[in-house]
Amino acid sequence: MAAIHPSYHASTSSTPLVQYATLNGHSHPAEHIKRTKILLLGLRRSGKTSIHQVLFDNLSPKQTFYLESTMRIVKHIVDTVIPLEIWDTPGNVTVETLGTPFSQFSALVFVIDIRDLYNQPISKLVDFIVAAYHANPSISFEVFVHKAEKLQEEDKIENFRQIHERVSDRLLDISPVYEQVQLNFHLTSVYDHSLHAAFSRVLHKLIEPLPYLEEMLNVFCTNSQSPKAFLFDVNSRLYVATDAAPVDSATHNLCCDYLRMLNSFGPLYRSATCTPLRRHKPIPAISPSNTNSDLALSTPSTSSTSQIASPIQTHGHSVYSESSQKDLFYPSAATSLHPSTPGTTLTYHLVTPQLALLALLPSTVYENRRGLIEYNVVFFREGIQEICKAENESRGGG
Repeated sequence: MAAIHPSYHASTSSTPLVQYATLNGHSHPAEHIKRTKILLLGLRRSGKTSIHQVLFDNLSPKQTFYLESTMRIVKHIVDTVIPLEIWDTPGNVTVETLGTPFSQFSALVFVIDIRDLYNQPISKLVDFIVAAYHANPSISFEVFVHKAEKLQEEDKIENFRQIHERVSDRLLDISPVYEQVQLNFHLTSVYDHSLHAAFSRVLHKLIEPLPYLEEMLNVFCTNSQSPKAFLFDVNSRLYVATDAAPVDSATHNLCCDYLRMLNSFGPLYRSATCTPLRRHKPIPAISPSNTNSDLALSTPSTSSTSQIASPIQTHGHSVYSESSQKDLFYPSAATSLHPSTPGTTLTYHLVTPQLALLALLPSTVYENRRGLIEYNVVFFREGIQEICKAENESRGGG
């Protein structure tokens, strides 16, 4: 008699679906929008749900210890530069019980506890790689060697190397064909920014307009004398694109911390008496003639109160509409990095409800040519909005 496998397939939506409608006052985007799907796999207690909660629900890493185990597949809706659908699966799901063809997924993320006994998770990972590669050769395979904070540096690197070698050897033992399978391994932890950096690299492989976003950042850096610039998702603090300069962990961590600070203090600066209409009052665009450094940031959009409130108020509505953009204002903020990095200023500019430009600028350039920087930001914002609008229309959300 053939074995009967239980089905873990579920069509329920996760908490973020409700949160988005609450945050911005809009109903959730239409379901007919084509979403990029990510399959999140791993054994029980490997850290799958905590990864999602820390990245997209702003859960404190210390609270992940109290999360309950996932008992069925939960689909999380995430709206960023592209609409995502992340499937969080239970630890005992198998290839047979998944209930959905792998051809629907663009990426497979497998989470392995770095302290775990390696045979069981590696066997499960290999089974999914073989099945997914046959069904969808173009799928992206990502392995998160998670909970890296639990080990010392030498043990951490050694365990990471052993897991990498064992997965590769197991695939070669099955067939030499799997030698061409591109596996990407990431050492991650919810207690530092390694998780954000790793998931950002996963996201880069899924963004079709990524070359255009990167070129926009390159042009901005050239015209503004910026040594490094990122396009960040405001809520999750994932960088969706960066310029051609190499990414160093110190700069990335600095931008993540600054964005987290703005998100944390934003609610404190909301006006209790300000109506939604006044809070989203349109701000006139900066004209080329108004580039004086004393006036470049004198509009209400760059006041100290509005600078920090916006990341919380405007995030979450992914369907691009011209009417909604006209009701938005675009705050900015800046901070000097002295004494850690003398002569450097970190700037923040909101460009869409979900995305923000974070750039390093020489302090002399920011102080003396501030109007020109703002002028460049205006054209950068318009270009990014056009790209997002075209992406949304191509997915059926026009």
